[in-house]
This record gives sequence, C-alpha cells and structure tokens, in this order.
Amino acid sequence: MSAKYNVIVIGSGPGGYVAAIRASQLGMKVAVVERAELGGICLNWGCIPTKALLKSAQVFEYINHASDYGINVKDASIDFDGIVKRSRDVAAGMSKGITFLFKKNKIDVISGFGKVKAGKSVEVEDDKGAKTIYQADHVIIATGGRSRELPNLKIDGKKIIGYRKAMTLEKQPESMVIVGSGAIGSEFAYFYNAIGTKVTLVEFLPNIVPVEDEEVSKQLERSYKKSGINVMKSSEVTKVDTSGKKCKVSIKTPKGEELVECDIVLSAVGVSTNVEGIGLEEVGVATDRGKVLVDDFYHTNIPGIYAIGDIVKGPALAHVASAEGIICVEKISGMNPEPLDYGNIPGCTYCNPEIASVGYTEKAAIEAGYEIKVGKFPFSASGKASAAGAKEGFVKVIFDAKYGEWLGAHMIGANVTEMIAEVVSARKLETTGHEVIKTVHPHPTMSEAIMEAAAAAYGEVIHL
Repeated sequence: MSAKYNVIVIGSGPGGYVAAIRASQLGMKVAVVERAELGGICLNWGCIPTKALLKSAQVFEYINHASDYGINVKDASIDFDGIVKRSRDVAAGMSKGITFLFKKNKIDVISGFGKVKAGKSVEVEDDKGAKTIYQADHVIIATGGRSRELPNLKIDGKKIIGYRKAMTLEKQPESMVIVGSGAIGSEFAYFYNAIGTKVTLVEFLPNIVPVEDEEVSKQLERSYKKSGINVMKSSEVTKVDTSGKKCKVSIKTPKGEELVECDIVLSAVGVSTNVEGIGLEEVGVATDRGKVLVDDFYHTNIPGIYAIGDIVKGPALAHVASAEGIICVEKISGMNPEPLDYGNIPGCTYCNPEIASVGYTEKAAIEAGYEIKVGKFPFSASGKASAAGAKEGFVKVIFDAKYGEWLGAHMIGANVTEMIAEVVSARKLETTGHEVIKTVHPHPTMSEAIMEAAAAAYGEVIHL
C-alpha cells in the first residue's frame, strides 16, 4: 500500500492533466497515472502534431502559389521525413511542457496502467508487471479514446492504418483512400493532397463533414474537388484487398460498385472509448454503449469515482474534456461551478479552408421550432480576405427572429478557427443580433465578416 492522495487521475490527456492541475491549485494532493506519454493522445498523437503537419502543407501551398503575391520561388519540394520529424518534435516539446507544469504544481506522476479498485483505490501495473495499490479520496477516470475499427476495415498498421500511423508513415504514399470525412479524415485529406498524394475521400453520409451546416459541407466539397481530391459521398467501403502491392478498395456508390487502387487506406471513422480492462465492471461503475454514465458534475454511480472526456457522453473534443475536468474538481473541492453548456461548444476542423461552428445549424434550428433570421457574408466581399488571397468561404449566422437570441454560427475560410470564440463568448453572455451589429469590429480583419453576417440577417449589411 502506497501514499494516500486527495485525487488520483487516470490518464494525462487534456481532460486528465487539466483536472490534476486545477485540483492542485485548489490545495489537493494529486497523482496522475499514465501508461504512455504525458499529454495523452491530443498532445502526442492528435490535436498538436496534426496541426504541425497541416502547417507544413500550408507553407508548401504558399510557396507553390508565391507568384500570386508577386514572389518567384523555384524548385520547391517535399521532405516528407522532415515534415514528420517537425511534427514529432512539436509534440515532444508540448509533452515536456506538461512535465514542467506537473513539477510546478507538485503533482506526482505514476507510470503504468491504472485500474480502479474497490474502496476508491487504484492499482497501477508498471512495464515490468509489478502492481502497486494507491489510495485516494476521489478517483477521476480520463482514459480517452482510440481509432474505431469497422468490421470490414481491420487496421493492420501497414496498408490499412489509423490516424496515429498516418502521422508517422515511413514514406509518402503516391495514393490514399480515406474512409470517413469528419475532422480527422478531412484534415488528413487536405494534408496529403497538398503535399502531392492522390487522395480519395469516402463518406457514407450524403455530405462530407456531416455534423456541419449543409452550406459549409457543400463549400468544402467544392474546395476539395477544385484542389484535386476525389470526393465520394453516400458511399461505403465494402472490401479491401491487400494481397497485392496496391490496395484494391471496393466502394459501393449510388452509381454502383467502384474499384479504387491505392497505396494506403486510412480509416478515419471515429473514436472508440478506452473503457476496457480498467476495473469498471468489477467496481460496478455504470456504462452505456461504451460511455461511462455520470451526473452534471461527472460523478459516476459509485461514490468517489468520476469520469471525464471522451469516455462520457458529449463531443469527443480536447477543450470539452478540459472544461469537464475543471468543473469536476471544483465540485469536489466544495465550489459551486455551473454545469457545462453542451449547446455552446465550438467545433473546429483545421483543413484548408478551415471550418468552425457553434450552436444550431439552420436545419436544426428549424426542426427545433424556431422562427429564424439567417445572415451570410462571403469572404469574397472582405477587404482583408482579398488582401490575404483567401477569398474562399463565408460566415453564416442564425438568430431567433422573436428575441434576437444567437442560435448558431458556421464559418468556412482562412483563420475561422481563431474567430469562433467571439461567437461562443457572445452566446454565453446572451448577446442579441442587434448588439453584434452595433459592436465595432476592427478594419480590415476577417472577423468583420461576423458583424456583416449579423447585419445581413437584419437587412442592414453595408458591404454586400
């Protein structure tokens, strides 16, 4: 039996490490159990290294279009190993940053595989098989997720891969089929296409990026087709033959069966939760379809055991896990935090053009019974977008016609992932459409499009 803690967190991803740091700030003695790198999937194999890859692709695109800006550049080429190395170096730097933050906040790191045991204890098995029991007043499970596998698309790590392998391939493939057009699939489609791989993007549903507003989906499809990506909607991969040098991918489409040959198939069909083998069944923690059941403050049905992040109901997003972790430990400490408003969570996809959204889509608002006002402002009418050579896309806003409540916003274009927080803040403050119109935005900026779109919803737009 080892030392007792106020809080033990299992998992050090953006839910776990944020929960641990906040608990330490609130005066608790904290330990984090982690079997791999500090920072979890997000810092090491997700959010951060993928953005590094995407930046390299964007720089290559800038160079290839330098003549558009009056600059001549010759003989630019891709160093695939160099791109991958930069991505891994960025991830390693961020992981070291978590090590620093843990030391600063006096958080103990316990290396190994954590398992919840009865009596609010955690068993940790190290890499040599030795097991140690740690005691806590509160145990927070933040074990995250992994690539989901389809029965007919088994990942072999060589020809059929998941997102982790897609970040560290030994060589750049000449061709790739990407199955699933959510954030992961769409981002990798942009990355590999931009550096010269022939990409086919397959989506089972009628629109790519299917959770987004339909107008955003259609704009991204136009942009992708223009850049040379083969987009196949309402289509399903039924079989992959990996016996030969190339993968032979059988795809059922609205027009019939098609066979596409490629070097690599990337499965990007979502995330499965890491809830197996961590003691939930033995302790009696309630789950439903792979998700741990919790209350508004992430308490499970077992006293002293909590769960946050991808393993609970809600969007599997890093910033959601972080917010949940903070709310969870503040409640544990005796504070009175507000429950998280899952209707005001921003979603971002970092392809090119970028996508950012929050709240109701136009279709969802109508289905919810709202009478709505919709405003749309294209970046082709934005001075800053024209100057930057980034005229693709638009901002679309949706207001309740009766009270002016800001129901949703949907953006596609350059840097929109940096703009969406304005809408999230405004919605949190219950800002109305008229208040947005009267909020002076700096000129020239991309963010002016938010004000202009709001003005368009009320028939007051100036620059259209």
